[in-house]
Amino acid sequence: MNIIIVGSGKVGYTLAEQLVRESHDITVVDVREDSLHRAADNLDVMGVRGNGVSSEVLQEAGAKSADLLVAATNMDEVNMVCCLIAKNLGTKYAIARIRNPEYTSSLAELRRNLKIDMVINPESATALEISRLLRFPAAANIETFCRGRVELMGFVLQANDFLVGSPLYSLSKDVKRLSLLFCAVERGDEVIIPNGSFVPQAEDKLYVMGQPDSLDQFFRLLGRYVSRIRRVLLVGGGKISSYLIPMLQKRNIRLKILDQNEETCRELSERFPKATVICGDGTDQEILEAEDLLSTDAFVALTDQDEENLIMCLYARQQQIPKVIAKCSRENYAGIARTIGLDSVISPKFLTASYILRLARGMQNSQGSVMNSLHRIAGGAAEAMEFTVSENTRNLGIPLKNLKLKPGILLAVIVRGTEIIIPEGNSFLKAKDDIIIVSRGSGIRDLNDIYREDGTGGAA
Repeated sequence: MNIIIVGSGKVGYTLAEQLVRESHDITVVDVREDSLHRAADNLDVMGVRGNGVSSEVLQEAGAKSADLLVAATNMDEVNMVCCLIAKNLGTKYAIARIRNPEYTSSLAELRRNLKIDMVINPESATALEISRLLRFPAAANIETFCRGRVELMGFVLQANDFLVGSPLYSLSKDVKRLSLLFCAVERGDEVIIPNGSFVPQAEDKLYVMGQPDSLDQFFRLLGRYVSRIRRVLLVGGGKISSYLIPMLQKRNIRLKILDQNEETCRELSERFPKATVICGDGTDQEILEAEDLLSTDAFVALTDQDEENLIMCLYARQQQIPKVIAKCSRENYAGIARTIGLDSVISPKFLTASYILRLARGMQNSQGSVMNSLHRIAGGAAEAMEFTVSENTRNLGIPLKNLKLKPGILLAVIVRGTEIIIPEGNSFLKAKDDIIIVSRGSGIRDLNDIYREDGTGGAA
């Protein structure tokens, strides 16, 4: 597809990087010469220098024939006007990055009047992800499918966990009766789709998928159950916190918010009078100790500085805070953080990239299966996708044991009406099923992509 990205900041650059890997033709528009040079030098993209609200600039970028335009500058108003102009020029689909909470109540009207097909808000998506993690502290990350009826959780194995050293087929009846499946393993730089003979090791990161109740029982059996989060310390009072605070207050969580900027603290105090707002430096151990850090159930670092977030979270881990979450935009930092024990590392730009990748694949899909969600796991080395099976999907009604799947593909869950099925050899697909697939690598756009060319007649 021909895709235009307006704005080559953190979000725009990451989008371009991910979409280039999917073999799309990308044009990046930015007013900054250095940003365009960075994108052109590191990625296979075309750069156009200029303002995204200029009709001439967008025409030069190819807006008349573009399949998709993503307006991802730092200014909401520029993004909205950019989408309007692009749609008037002939762009088929336009996405605007809109971050300001003040626009939330009027988004439907803005979309209609400005011809915006979709709104993305990395900060709001990040806040929702953090809220999920605080709801289930035992998991390092959580993804949801089928409107919350199925969840995917990642967690790091410890040496004393009963899973370590034994093949999965030998798990106890208490585990086997649960509605869940071990669907991926991250071991060092390797990503494995496990079978029954797989033997987990300490420090493996396991991804388990299933019904929320079964996952809850599994973590209880594992001894990882953490009681409900009641007190949270947030460091950083930016946009993510503005979205996160109301989510947590609805669950009656007591909040302390720490920020260095006096004006930010004043605004937060006025907007959220039930929260305790403190003006101070979150990297100052004396302040953290003075604010009774040791008594909090969760520590969340959301400043704009990745390094500070990681340092603060390491200190919180040393103080044995039950749940620690760091915002980190740099991919290399996130990998380092996980190796030193920070499991829950959230990146707004990668959440946004996954969202738009799903849309781009869906726009390319002419075979009929609808991709409902796409989540990148294991540091982006694997993907978990939800599709709705259509009449055009191949091999309907054929037992899975008779199908030949491409290497690295796992059919993890089938949702059929009110029934949630962990597939076995005799399971099969029907039209209107929702199916969740885990793939090592990327590129699956349609359910028919999961089969080898001789897609039936043998074991997977």
